[in-house]
Amino acid sequence: MLEKEIQDLKNIIDQRAIKTVFQPIISLKDGDVLGHEALSRVTCESGVKNIEILFALANQFNCLWDLEQLCRTKAFEAAFRFMIPPYSKKLFINVNPNVLHDESFQKGLTKEYLNQYNISSSNIIFEITEKNIIKDIDGFIAAVDHYKSQDYKIAIDDAGAGYSGLNLISDINPNFIKLDMKLTRDIQSDNLKAALVKGMVELSKISNISIIAEGIETEEELETLINLGVQYGQGFFIQRPDTEVKEIDQRVVNLIKDLVQKNNENMINSIFHMPIENICTYTCTTPPSTLISEAFDICRNDTDCPGLCIIENNIPVGTITKEKLALKLSGQYGFALYQKKPISHVMDKDFLFVDCKTPINTVSSSAMSRQQDKLYDFIVVKKNGEYLGTVTIRDLLKKTTEIEIAAAKHQNPLSGLPGNLIIEQKLQQCISGRRKYSVAYLDIDNFKAYNDVYGFENGDLILKLLSDIIIRNMRTDDFIGHIGGDDFVIIVNDHVEADAFHRIVTEFEREVLKHYNRDDVEKGYITTANRRNMIEKFPLITLTVVSANNKGRQFKDTFDLTETLAALKKSKKIQLKVVI
Repeated sequence: MLEKEIQDLKNIIDQRAIKTVFQPIISLKDGDVLGHEALSRVTCESGVKNIEILFALANQFNCLWDLEQLCRTKAFEAAFRFMIPPYSKKLFINVNPNVLHDESFQKGLTKEYLNQYNISSSNIIFEITEKNIIKDIDGFIAAVDHYKSQDYKIAIDDAGAGYSGLNLISDINPNFIKLDMKLTRDIQSDNLKAALVKGMVELSKISNISIIAEGIETEEELETLINLGVQYGQGFFIQRPDTEVKEIDQRVVNLIKDLVQKNNENMINSIFHMPIENICTYTCTTPPSTLISEAFDICRNDTDCPGLCIIENNIPVGTITKEKLALKLSGQYGFALYQKKPISHVMDKDFLFVDCKTPINTVSSSAMSRQQDKLYDFIVVKKNGEYLGTVTIRDLLKKTTEIEIAAAKHQNPLSGLPGNLIIEQKLQQCISGRRKYSVAYLDIDNFKAYNDVYGFENGDLILKLLSDIIIRNMRTDDFIGHIGGDDFVIIVNDHVEADAFHRIVTEFEREVLKHYNRDDVEKGYITTANRRNMIEKFPLITLTVVSANNKGRQFKDTFDLTETLAALKKSKKIQLKVVI
């Protein structure tokens, strides 16, 4: 049997009976193609069809280099048809680590060799699998460094399939890590796999290594990988390997974009609407009949206990903090006076309790509104009216701070208004929904000239002035966003035109005059250098507002909507120049 397999191997090499198929690797952010993995397939009649078994035989019978060279040459010949510059995608080539530092391999993969295929070395990624045992680790690392210096890229393939993966990653610092398909399979229902992949994603963030998930076969796997933050993916669900390089099915691209948007929305919602149950812990409880002395012993023996929640039939009826209980028992007669009485005698019946789904920021506001003597008492959390646990003020403040920091990442630091990420999501919600909406775009005219003359600090005051005026004049259910610089956006759940924002324009253009000196206001202009570095007179600041809505029109996507607004703004500014 072995002789037959050896003969099959020899025939495959002699007849060059290998073809290359390509499988795309795409971004799990927007569906764009990163590159293609070149996969080898046997084309002749043979008892050995599995390419991994074929390479194992080649390694065993000293013809590994011949098979490697055949597969690589076939891959380049096939790739030549679609990698002619300016094609910028990557070509992923599987390489056995034990031939990487072979002198024949290095001579056979020079830049001159690639030039005949019009392929740049920067577009070549060597995939090195964990499954192969590296016999000469020092020579292997030296070879990797050699290829990196020539602008080739390195990927660790099948990460998670072997036992030396972390050492291999540490030794060669690859550009990509490809997760073994066993980690991908059914990851949506396997918390351990999800935790392992999440850990790899965190590693990628601090090491600048991109993660590629192999073997994606279902929508559920794709969604889980997107939610975990994996950057790239490949698999049958995206596209099967093919001899031709084809476009990605638009349905797959749209699904990825939808899943990314959904994940971003969930992330933001989790930031702003995180329920109190997320930081709730189960702490000691006791019935109302418990003696005060016994309650004191419970608290004393549990150093982490903030106090006791007194429950009856699993319903909270009172609380007592450790400090207040100790205070009751202190003094010359305290212990003697209270020790034999039930805890109900001293418990606080007027305590703060909240439902487990109450947002943390709402709980924080309620807690900080309490009287001074109860300001630092713990909060009782209920679920379906029954006791669930407690939250200490320390944990509440810690989580509130984390939420504020996370929220700040999505807000403009100057105005405090939502920034581009949230604006993009709100616009997408408008377009994909069926409700009425109008989007107004506000742009400050001659703002740069003001900044040049009066300085950036005064310019910031102008931006803050406009944001305050917008907030004062819009309803609480209207969305206000700060795109950046002097650009703002307002989304209204109705059909309105630009003149609906006339009051904002009037108030802003009146108030902004207070930020000029008297001479400039009287002249009606300021003087400074223009973009061609020539002195020019610039009018005082005004505000341009344009709007678009879905009355009688459906926008294809956010780009279509923003392009429409940009064209309206340009047209209006041209009209203003003509009037001036």
